[in-house]
Amino acid sequence: MDLQSSGDALSRGDFLQLTAAGTAGAVAVDPAQVAQRAQAVELRVRWLGAGVTEISTPDDASIVLVDAWIWNNSGWAAFNIPKPPELASAAAYAQHLKGRNPKGVFVALTHDHGDHIGDFFELLRALLDAGIDVKSGGQSDLFRVALVPKFKAANLDPEQIVVYGGQGMNIGGKATHKEITVEVVSAMHSTFAGYPAIGFILEIGGARVYASGDTDLFGDMALIGRRYRPDLAILSSGNGFATMGPDDAAQAAAMVGASHAIPVHYGHNARVLGPQCGEMFKAAAAKVAPHVVVTVLKPGETARLALKAMATNA
Repeated sequence: MDLQSSGDALSRGDFLQLTAAGTAGAVAVDPAQVAQRAQAVELRVRWLGAGVTEISTPDDASIVLVDAWIWNNSGWAAFNIPKPPELASAAAYAQHLKGRNPKGVFVALTHDHGDHIGDFFELLRALLDAGIDVKSGGQSDLFRVALVPKFKAANLDPEQIVVYGGQGMNIGGKATHKEITVEVVSAMHSTFAGYPAIGFILEIGGARVYASGDTDLFGDMALIGRRYRPDLAILSSGNGFATMGPDDAAQAAAMVGASHAIPVHYGHNARVLGPQCGEMFKAAAAKVAPHVVVTVLKPGETARLALKAMATNA
């Protein structure tokens, strides 16, 4: 839904852009800066439905999962797509990943709502049992306090599987696993446990990815853009009762300045937009962020993206 006010009043998105400009000097990364980056690198992004994505290098040496709601994920029915066998159970997915022979797998948890954490503990247990070198991380207090009993119930030792000996990362914190670097950034959303919801900056395969997690549009997305200069933005776009919708997600794409964007977090329940959301985002982005290449996926689809090599922070 486009939250445009009547008359000459500013829209919500315009207000946030002007606020960001007034406090930080610019709304978004200059598209010319994006074009000046170095030679392209390839990443693969597979949408697993709802807000869950799998990001990997072409050789599968590095694999990142943003959130873990896979075999119980209901984000397929609205697309009339059957879930493939490798996504049907924890054991099946673990064997699928093992067959790809990754050097390292990182499971990045944005927050504790069921459509993000629903298969998290079962997934970690299955990956460990399959002999995969896996680490996880998310907001530090969530991991140090709220999730400890759940790790124990799943027969998992957070000191072994969570970065920093079970501590996780707070906002601004960074962790590395094999050739994957993960940094925590802010998001504007709620959680069951009361600790902050987060997004991530992922450095993988020579590219930098901004995974927004569930969030509304907020002015500091412009700061995220200038600070990290992401090459790809994966943005919650489903509107409804939970997150920003396609128009505000398009504003987010403009503010972070990524050259590519993928909309997610729609079609998985009756309270968010359905399959049409992807094309709505693409149309909105064409107006406010014409430099952004938008890839709209269906659940289970994998995009092979040629991204500019990771820029250094300015």
